[in-house]
Amino acid sequence: MSTFKAPKGTYDLIPPDSAKYLAVREAIAAPLRNSGYGYIETPGFESVELFARGVGESTDIVTKEMYAFETKGGDRLALRPEGTASVLRAALEANLHKAGNLPVKLWYSGSYYRYERPQKGRYRHFSQVGAEAIGAEDPALDAELIILADRAYRSLGLRDFRILLNSLGDKECRPVYRAALQDFLGGLELDEDTLRRAQINPLRVLDDKRDDVQKQLVGAPLLRDYLCDACKAYHEEVRELITAAGVSFEDDPKLVRGLDYYTRTTFEFVHDGLGSQSAVGGGGRYDGLSEMIGGPALPSVGWALGVDRTVLALEAEGVELQLPASTSVFAVPLGEEARRVLFGVVTELRKVGVAADFSFGGKGLKGAMKSANRSGARYAIVAGERDLSEGVVQLKDMESGEQVAVRVNEIVAELEARLG
Repeated sequence: MSTFKAPKGTYDLIPPDSAKYLAVREAIAAPLRNSGYGYIETPGFESVELFARGVGESTDIVTKEMYAFETKGGDRLALRPEGTASVLRAALEANLHKAGNLPVKLWYSGSYYRYERPQKGRYRHFSQVGAEAIGAEDPALDAELIILADRAYRSLGLRDFRILLNSLGDKECRPVYRAALQDFLGGLELDEDTLRRAQINPLRVLDDKRDDVQKQLVGAPLLRDYLCDACKAYHEEVRELITAAGVSFEDDPKLVRGLDYYTRTTFEFVHDGLGSQSAVGGGGRYDGLSEMIGGPALPSVGWALGVDRTVLALEAEGVELQLPASTSVFAVPLGEEARRVLFGVVTELRKVGVAADFSFGGKGLKGAMKSANRSGARYAIVAGERDLSEGVVQLKDMESGEQVAVRVNEIVAELEARLG
């Protein structure tokens, strides 16, 4: 047994379970690729300051959860705890917003890192697929992203998830609400850290998960009662567009995402079968983030969906994904000449798109057929010296057990026809 183990709070993806994660990533990405979103990939680490400015200095992510370090050259870097700030930084650095085609629509998939107390559904290394629409203030964009996420989940067979929706206002109306909320929080019995957070960003206190804090927040002023006319109209159009698309949602006036950059539309996807870690994804509009990190005004909206938690949600609902077979044909050679011939057949099968594998290591017939069974292949090709002297191989149906002789020069076409 190895001396080393995966670090605490992390996990390894290994076959066959890893196929589920690949299928989830593909299902989430598919509607994005079909809607004008191009793929982007950013480094696994960025400047600490990028996240401090964008995510927010008062957030738990920045104050407690980031893996930060200093390089030999003195640069302060952090493993990325989320994707939006990195994607926007990359888009600005590449001047994508100057290409004359706004919004810039991007999607991404990758690993993210937060130092948290590990539990089921909460890991220190986790995987997300995200999407960002940069450079346009349009309720239809907000609605589009919510609809695409809903479509992705339903394509996987998920049904028991809910979409929570709220508006966080903008720079016109949020300051008024902020003052009212700070007045309310000032009258509560809160610890020093929470009171300090209330002074920096009081909305973050609403997101506090502790029961003793939540009990005191009963009767807190709600942002929806302070929205300006423009924010009310914007939010109502988002609601109407989602409804017209047949997507169900719940208005949640207390919904506050855990990042400081959100404005106006904010939403979360929750699954009640996951216990305390019920959020499987979420996002919203972040109209001021570009300016926060030194760019021009670029109103934007996006989301990130957790691959890990989506897999857990599928398991909670008992959904079995229809995964393609990793191997359709398994070749079993008996003797050196058969190894040469069947290796060539496997190579040709792969060229025409048939998933094929080979009995490596010089196993005997019994051991090689066990490998064929374990591979899940529908067909096995078996050949020995006698078969080859007659110009044939034996094609065995692994489900029915039926076995027929097929000429060597016809075996590829025969398998293509059988496998459709």
